[in-house]
Amino acid sequence: MKPKILSTLPTYDRRQFTGDLVAGVTVAMVALPLSLAIAIASGAPPEKGLVTAIVAGFLISLLGGSRVQIGGPTGAFIVVVFGVIAEHGYDGLVLATFMAGIFMLAAGYLRAGNLVAYVPEPVINGFTIGIGIIIATSQLQDFFGMTIADPPAEFLAKLEALWAARQSVSPQALGIGLATMAMIVVLRRLAPRFPGLVVAIGVSSAVVALAGFEVDTILSRFGPLPSTLSIPAFPDVSLARLVDLLPSAIVIAFLASIESLLSAMVADKMIDGHHRPNAEVVAQGFANMGSALFGGLPATGAIARTATNVRAGGRTPVAGIVHALTILLVMLLAAPVAGYLAMPALAGLLILTAWNMSEPQKWRGYMRARPSDRVLLGLTLVLTVFADLTIAIGVGVSVGLALRLRRRKAHPESDWDLPER
Repeated sequence: MKPKILSTLPTYDRRQFTGDLVAGVTVAMVALPLSLAIAIASGAPPEKGLVTAIVAGFLISLLGGSRVQIGGPTGAFIVVVFGVIAEHGYDGLVLATFMAGIFMLAAGYLRAGNLVAYVPEPVINGFTIGIGIIIATSQLQDFFGMTIADPPAEFLAKLEALWAARQSVSPQALGIGLATMAMIVVLRRLAPRFPGLVVAIGVSSAVVALAGFEVDTILSRFGPLPSTLSIPAFPDVSLARLVDLLPSAIVIAFLASIESLLSAMVADKMIDGHHRPNAEVVAQGFANMGSALFGGLPATGAIARTATNVRAGGRTPVAGIVHALTILLVMLLAAPVAGYLAMPALAGLLILTAWNMSEPQKWRGYMRARPSDRVLLGLTLVLTVFADLTIAIGVGVSVGLALRLRRRKAHPESDWDLPER
């Protein structure tokens, strides 16, 4: 359970701090617009994304089992958070997030962190692609600048509403969205270490402000962003409410554990290191409890931000702490400026995020997998998009376990190795 930061500090020096400082500031510039966009897409006030990146990001780096993990709000939670807020209100989400943190603490202290790695790979791939489809669909209204009075949450109903509102497409909003996506892609290829997200969204939003385009911004839709962290608080609790929120809390805990450990595995390959899975799950528990107390969103390790941290030179948890403190400094000093960010620009960013998280470069490999894995992936994907994420995870894991048991009976010595991720 020993945090990685305690293992790195005895040999820490000025050279390492310089690398961590540059990496922390760089990844903060990437995390800023993403945190705002994820909060908005989740149906939460935009500042909640910053609060989550600050509080949870700090705790994940301070207490986690990975040297380079960067934590905060991620796209995988958009669907879950949106559903919980719609059904139970924002205070219900806060309570479910706190409960999820308790579950993760228990899992970590019971040394169950290693077990999460054995969730069938097709289930993870299926609901990741499904979540990407839902996220991209949810951003089309802002990307095209459409006018829809009360957009429905269900996938098919949302598509019908978007089609019905096709006459309200704004060429200005569409142009800003496409320009933002193009700049992000070009800057990412030309200068991978450069914070191209901030530049692309900043330039697009500046064009909107200077040209006087009739395009929604964070300020016009949500009002001024607060420039301070909220005072820790807790919603009203009752036994009936805890029971109602139990399924949502379990899903949040499951997703946070899965994504954080997947991110840590990716980071291990990049730095030739080894993370401590149980310490990581415990850190995720404390991070989600802390985020909930400050009114934030569920948090987990973010694969894209972690990779950015490694590429920028981060090698110890100090980089993640710098990342969180940098976002806090921006919130304290420059929150009014963030209010001018254009909604189509943020929508374009999230559409690209949804595309990247679905990992299209691996689709051909999925098609070459054994038939049972393809069926499991497709089943999880369809249930994620058309039914419910809770159902998708439950059915996917159950069917996947049954398939593993059947294959183990036929081939006793195979199929129970740790998946390559």
